[in-house]
Amino acid sequence: MKLLRAALATTRGKVILVVLVATAVFQTWLYLAAPGKIAPGVPDDRRRVDVLVTLSFPPERFHIGKLQEHGRVSGTNENSVQVRGVNRADLTSLARPFWVVEVAPLDTGG
Repeated sequence: MKLLRAALATTRGKVILVVLVATAVFQTWLYLAAPGKIAPGVPDDRRRVDVLVTLSFPPERFHIGKLQEHGRVSGTNENSVQVRGVNRADLTSLARPFWVVEVAPLDTGG
């Protein structure tokens, strides 16, 4: 407690505390918002699903690489990325980044 009081007595300590609190609030918001980004209609009966991940901008190499951590990227179209073979349990992790707008079932057309 004495160390916290000493840190809060300085401007640097206050800035560090504000940054830590802001980071914690932002991470909590990402965690709570992720399930709401998953569109209804993603199949419940399979362990692995194919999804269409919509971003708020055209994806770049970084975003494709992050999505490949969860499944196999099979194509892009404007602001959307097709990701196949995503483990159903990982859908909230896939939807968690702030740049993901929606995770919807992939319409295979067949």
